[in-house]
Amino acid sequence: MRFYMKYLIAIVLIFITLAFAQAKDSIELSRDDKNYKTELMWPEITIPWGMVMLPDGRMLATERSGTLFLLDKHKKAIKIAGLPTIHANGQGGLLDIALHPDFKKNNVLFFTFASNEGKGRGSNTALMRAKLDINKLKLTHKKILYKGEFNSYNSEHYGSRIVIADNYIYFSIGDRGARDLNPQNLSLDGGKIYRLHLDGSIPLDNPFVHQAKINSSNIKTATYSYGHRNPQGLIKFGQTGQIWSHEHGPRGGDEVNLIQAGKNYGWPVISYGINYSYTRFTDLTEKEGMEQPKLYWVPSIAPSGMAFINSVKYPSWQGKVLLGSMKFNHLILLDILDDNVIKQTKLLDDIGGRVRNVIQGSDGFIYLGVDGVGILRLLP
Repeated sequence: MRFYMKYLIAIVLIFITLAFAQAKDSIELSRDDKNYKTELMWPEITIPWGMVMLPDGRMLATERSGTLFLLDKHKKAIKIAGLPTIHANGQGGLLDIALHPDFKKNNVLFFTFASNEGKGRGSNTALMRAKLDINKLKLTHKKILYKGEFNSYNSEHYGSRIVIADNYIYFSIGDRGARDLNPQNLSLDGGKIYRLHLDGSIPLDNPFVHQAKINSSNIKTATYSYGHRNPQGLIKFGQTGQIWSHEHGPRGGDEVNLIQAGKNYGWPVISYGINYSYTRFTDLTEKEGMEQPKLYWVPSIAPSGMAFINSVKYPSWQGKVLLGSMKFNHLILLDILDDNVIKQTKLLDDIGGRVRNVIQGSDGFIYLGVDGVGILRLLP
């Protein structure tokens, strides 16, 4: 009897696998077969999580294991001192980095990292503000602006991307592997995108501030949107002021979303993905009150990094969005029109590793952070 049950289960899993393998993205993936070239700039970084270019053309880049590098035009990588304690743990470590809009005047920057400060054992994602002393190659005046409450030993889904738009700082914290606990609970951190003023204070027009006052509740008023799994792409789209994001699904169901104040993006109540074991955790792909993705991928591409392109160096890509695939080692270019993704195009068949990040530098060039390779410059 046990043999037949095992046999039956195996047959069912095979059928589920075949059905899943035949699934399609919500928008057909086209191909650009041009022979794009890349130049290896800085090979020292094994997992180049965050990258940002300084006004003088040098770059700051984070190594997930816990090192901040200053990268110069001569392809040298210099370590920056003064980081806080980094809990390098699975998908956690030193994560994204962004400059204050007035960096030229104040040398202020922001970064996210896995921090073990606070309640519980393990760590959670924190956002820190600091000053860069460029002469002493050191961070000073460090202050945590936000820290996900309740640490966890779970090594998954820290997020975390940062974008600064209209003098607000937006950042993401993944669901920390607590799928059925954090994303839909506004009183818990995780599975959210947050918005703060640049000094760390909470904007009074954040979507849940009023609700928290009325209910005298423990709602996290820094929350801007919720129902996310693990957002690892976050951008401001051109001059529209729109915030766009992408996030990892499980087996299938990676998403691109237009992020709007107070909206629920559905995880894990609705999803186009299934468990890694090929079983289902929900039968719903849509529900009233929950947002539909602008694009989803089945099977997953493991998206990471996201950049709005407006550089004259890449004229045919201007006004479009570029992101990386960690699973398939390529880039995807998105055409967005009237709040919708209307086309996705695959670029570069094999970059040589997992594309961890994509940025457009202040010099107009596109840079790619590739696991196990380093940081590449994409030549026009």
